[in-house]
Formats: sequence, structure tokens, C-alpha cells
Amino acid sequence: MKTLKTAEKPVIRGKSFFEKIVTQKQLVFMSLPLVLYVVLFSYVPLWGWTMAFQNFRPARTFWNQEWTGLRWFSFLFQDQVFLRDIRNSISMSLINTSLGFITAITFALLLNELKKVAFKRFVQTVSYLPHFLSWVIVTGLVSNMLSVDGGAINEVLMTLGFIKEPLLWLGIPKYFWGIVGATYVWKEVGWNTIIYLAAIVGIDPTLYEAAEIDGCNRYRKMWHITLPGIKPTIIILLIMSIGRILDAGFEMQYLLRNGLIQDVADTIDIFVLEFGFRNNNFALATAAGMFKNIVNVTLIFIANWIAKKAGEERLI
Repeated sequence: MKTLKTAEKPVIRGKSFFEKIVTQKQLVFMSLPLVLYVVLFSYVPLWGWTMAFQNFRPARTFWNQEWTGLRWFSFLFQDQVFLRDIRNSISMSLINTSLGFITAITFALLLNELKKVAFKRFVQTVSYLPHFLSWVIVTGLVSNMLSVDGGAINEVLMTLGFIKEPLLWLGIPKYFWGIVGATYVWKEVGWNTIIYLAAIVGIDPTLYEAAEIDGCNRYRKMWHITLPGIKPTIIILLIMSIGRILDAGFEMQYLLRNGLIQDVADTIDIFVLEFGFRNNNFALATAAGMFKNIVNVTLIFIANWIAKKAGEERLI
């Protein structure tokens, strides 16, 4: 007796990479300018990192440069000025990140509780307008507000009796990091709030209705619904902020610094400027910038890995 052969299932082969390119050529052409922009301005300049391993001289060609290996990296970690600038960068970055997260999340929660839409939009618009001011204008305002001669801060504090005579705020090192943090919050809190408000809008309104039926007040709704609803957004932004831990800023510190507070005001970016352009030591400046970028990228992967292990949202 002949046995019936079962019909073989057809093998479904997925499209290859090049077949997908052909079928989606419109999207490829649309994204091509962006890809070229990223390659041209983000990857091609990485060739300049070779200067960190050379005793670079601008007049020489690439093949005639003197190669020094890790000499400049070794010099960096033996230089007390660079180690001081790392300390300043990390400290100011942590202050800015902490204050930025706390104020932005709190402000977003408070704005979300406003019932009058017109007033809510007015407050939000006023809060993020400072973001569009350049740091030159902002530091000029800060200098005028903190000046000894007629500065608004000194006048208010003397009127209230907190101080007896004007203080040279920008000449006292222990106040500088606080001034930087407060200035950053004033300039960026409104802008940082926008993304949290967008995340709050995406929360299911029925959750608030159910909570109200259960007798929850506003504070309970914020704690048990709003904050958990924007938790993924907070985690993603925190991971991205960790990747900028050595980017404490440049413009504000450079414009507010002076000889009295230089030891607490200089950052890695200022170090790169000083040694790269003023001292014409491009190799050392490149090594410093390369170190900063490698550490930042490494911290992003570490934070992303920790978030993955904790079961939270992650970038990759």
C-alpha cells in the first residue's frame, strides 16, 4: 500500500536588506540628507582624535607628525589643574541635574493641576521664555543682580536684615556652584517641563476618574497615578543626563569666572580652550576632550544596563 506523502510547507523567506532598500527607496532618499549630516559632522571629525596620540604640529602633514602614544593621557591624570576641573565639572553637573529634575517634575505636576487653561498656558509660556536667551544675556543679568553697587539681591537682603553690607557674590568661591545651579534652573526649568507635560497628557484619564471615585485627593492622584505614569520618561531622561555628567557647561562658567573663583569655576571645556587655543597644545586639548566623551558614552551604557537589569525603560 502506498503511503500518502504530506504536503511540504512552503519556506517563506524574508526580504534581504537590499530588497528592503529597493522597496522603501522613498524613505531612503528622504533620510539620506540626515545620514550625510550625521556622518559629516559626527563621524568624520573623529579623525582628529589622532592628535591625542601625537606631538601635533599644525605645519606638518599627518605622516610627518611625531607619535607619542598615551603620553598626553598620562600627563592629564598627573596634572592637578585637570583633576580640579574634573571635580568642578562633576560637582556642577550633579547640582544642575538634581535641581533640574526636581524643579521640572514638580513644576509639571503643579501646572497639570491648574484648571484654567488660559492661565496655565500663560504660566508655561513665561517659564520657558528664558530658554531662548543666550548665555551672554543671562550672565549679564546675573552679574547685575549680584553686583555690589546697587545689585537687587544685596538690596533685598539688606532690607530684610539678612546681611548688613553688600556681598561680592561672584568673588566668594563657596557661593559659585549654588549661583550656577540657580541660574540653570531659572533658564531651563520651563523648557525641561514641556516633555513631562507631554508625558502627563498621555496618561489614561479613566485612571483619575477611578481614583476620584475611590476618594483620592489631588495629592494621592499625583503620587499614585501621575508620577508612575511619567516614570518611563523620567528614567530615559535620567539615563541621558548621566551621559552628560562631565558636561557641566562652558558659557556660564567662562563668562562668570574671575581670578577669585577660578579654582571652582573652571571646567573641562575651559581646560580644553585654555590649552588648545591659548597655549597651542592641540594634542593635550584633544586628549582631554577625548577622555570626556569616552567617559560620557561609557556612563550611558552603564546606566542603560542598570535600567535593563532593574526592568525599567532604557535607551537601547
